[in-house]
Amino acid sequence: MSDRSMVTQPGLSREAELDVLESHVREALKLAGKAGADEAEVSAHSSQGLSVTARLGEVETLERMQDRGIAVSVLIGKRKGNANSADLSRASIEDCVRYAIDIARFTQEDPANGLADPARLATDFPDLDLWHPVEMDARAAIDRAQACEAAGRQEDKITNSEGASFDAGLGLGVYGNSNGFVGRSAGTRFSQSCVLLAGEGDSMQRDYSYDSRRCFSDLETPEATGTEAARRTIRRLGARQLATAEMPVLFAPDVAKGLLGHLVGAVSGSALYRNASFLKDRAGDMIFPPWLNILERPRLLRGAASASFDSEGVATTERRLVDEGTLTGYVLSNYSANRLGLETTGNAGGVRNLLLQPGGEGCVDLLSHMRNGFYVTEVMGQGVSMVTGDYSRGASGFLVENGEISCPIEEVTIAGNLKDIFMNVIAAGKDIDTRSNIHSGSVLISTMMVAGS
Repeated sequence: MSDRSMVTQPGLSREAELDVLESHVREALKLAGKAGADEAEVSAHSSQGLSVTARLGEVETLERMQDRGIAVSVLIGKRKGNANSADLSRASIEDCVRYAIDIARFTQEDPANGLADPARLATDFPDLDLWHPVEMDARAAIDRAQACEAAGRQEDKITNSEGASFDAGLGLGVYGNSNGFVGRSAGTRFSQSCVLLAGEGDSMQRDYSYDSRRCFSDLETPEATGTEAARRTIRRLGARQLATAEMPVLFAPDVAKGLLGHLVGAVSGSALYRNASFLKDRAGDMIFPPWLNILERPRLLRGAASASFDSEGVATTERRLVDEGTLTGYVLSNYSANRLGLETTGNAGGVRNLLLQPGGEGCVDLLSHMRNGFYVTEVMGQGVSMVTGDYSRGASGFLVENGEISCPIEEVTIAGNLKDIFMNVIAAGKDIDTRSNIHSGSVLISTMMVAGS
C-alpha cells in the first residue's frame, strides 16, 4: 500500500472491489448448494484504515490496517454450520463451505434457524451518503493528533496527557443468501479523541473529548476537540462528595445515551427469549411519560449506523420504538423473532440511529428547569440488571443550585429501577449528540437516590 492510500486502494475503485466481493459471495452460495445445503448465507468484507496516537508531542503508535474476509453459514434442515476465512482464494472458499457443511451435520436442530422471509428482503438501495474517502498520508494523520493534544495542553491547569488519537478507515461489504438476495454496503469513518489530566497528587482529575463522523469535512477541528477535553478536565478540579439524598438527576447527552442503551438491551430479542428482561411482554404498555417518543431512522443520511438492509438482508424501515410513552414493539432479528413467535423488525445487527425526540418540561434549558439537583457527566461500573431493572452506578458530575452549576462532584452512587427511571423522565433536551447509533440530548429525571458521604 502506498503512503497516501489510507482509504483509497491503488488501482481498485469502490465498485470494482464490491464486484470482486460479490463474485466470491455468489461463488460460495453456489458451492454450498452443490454440497447439500438446504439454505445458505454468505458475507464478504474488505476494509482498510490508518490509526495514530500521539502523547506529549511524540508519536506513540502508527498503524495501517487492510483486511478481507468471508463468512459462510449453511443450513441442513434446521441444523446450522458456520465457517469463515481471511483468504478469498477459490480453495479457501471451498474449504469454508466444506467446514460449514461438516459442522451443520453434527449440530442439533434448532426450529428457529432459517433465512428471513423473501418478502421482507430489501429491494431498494438508496444512496445514504456514507461514502466519503479521502487521501491522507501518515504525516497528515500525525499532525492532526499532535495538534489535538497541543491545543488541550495549552491550558495552564493541564498537567499531563494520556494522548490524542486520530483514526480513519473504510469498509465494504456484500451479503447474499440462497433466497436470491444480494446487497452491497460501503462506508467511511473518521474519528479523533484527546484524554487529559489536571491537578497534582491525590487531587488529579481526568477527562476527554472526541468526535466521530462519516465525512472528514464534518469532523470538528482537532483544536476544538483538544480544547474541549481541557475544559472538561479542568472543570472537575476541586470535586467533593454529596450528602446522601433523593434529588432530581440530569444526565448529560453522552451519558443519557446509556439509558437508551439499557432500553434497547431490555427489548432485544436475545434478552426476551431467554426470559432475562424486565420488559418482557410489555409491548403495548406505557413505559415512559406520554410526551416521550423514540424513533429509529435507519436510512438517515450520513448516519452513524445507517443501512438499507440489516445483516440478514431484511429491509430497514423507520419506526417509533416508543410512541407517546408506549413501547410499540421489540428489537428483533429473524432468529430471535422465530424464537418468540413474532416477525423480524429488521434489527439483525442492532438498532440504527435511534433518536430520543426533545420534549417535556423545560427542554430548552434543563439546568434552569431542574433548579437544584445533580448533573451527571460520567457513570462507571456494571450495576445494571436487565432481569429486574435495578440500576446502581458510580457517578461524577456537578451540583446544581438555583439553575446553575455550583461545584464538581465525585465518588457518589446513583440508584433506582429502570422502570421508575423511565416513567420519571421529565424532559429530553435539544442538545442532541449524534456521534453514535443512539442520538439523545440531556435527560432530566424527577428523582433518584444519590448516595454519597
